[in-house]
Amino acid sequence: MTGEFSVAVHALVVLNHRSQEILSSEALAQNVCTNPARIRKVMAKLRKAGLIETKSGSEGGYCFKGDPGAVNLKMVCDAIDGRVVPRPWASGDAGMDCLIASGMAGVLEEICDAVDAAGRQTLAQTTIADIEGRIFKDSSQNNCGACR
Repeated sequence: MTGEFSVAVHALVVLNHRSQEILSSEALAQNVCTNPARIRKVMAKLRKAGLIETKSGSEGGYCFKGDPGAVNLKMVCDAIDGRVVPRPWASGDAGMDCLIASGMAGVLEEICDAVDAAGRQTLAQTTIADIEGRIFKDSSQNNCGACR
């Protein structure tokens, strides 16, 4: 998984938690601990996938769209065109006479694809609401102080 996935999930949790606000890329970048350009790149992908909405102008920024209990991490992974497990560098050469050299790349790709599919199934079981719930286990403490 890539850093873009982490940035996307973090940003969605912040946007959901601060659902009454439109947050700029600068505000999100400060909370995610990255730069605003990286935030904008990831947010463009989330917007294209319909997970967030944007507002233009000097008061512009991002807001969460939809039900946080219905947005799962597989949807986030799909939005950023990510894989849970990347395909390996293709070792060997399919044109070689050696069965190991000619068959290794295909076998490893199949294995990585199967692990990726299993990972996606796991991601589908966790929502943005689940993550926020894990962070704020005690419902009486739902303010994150520095966020406000």
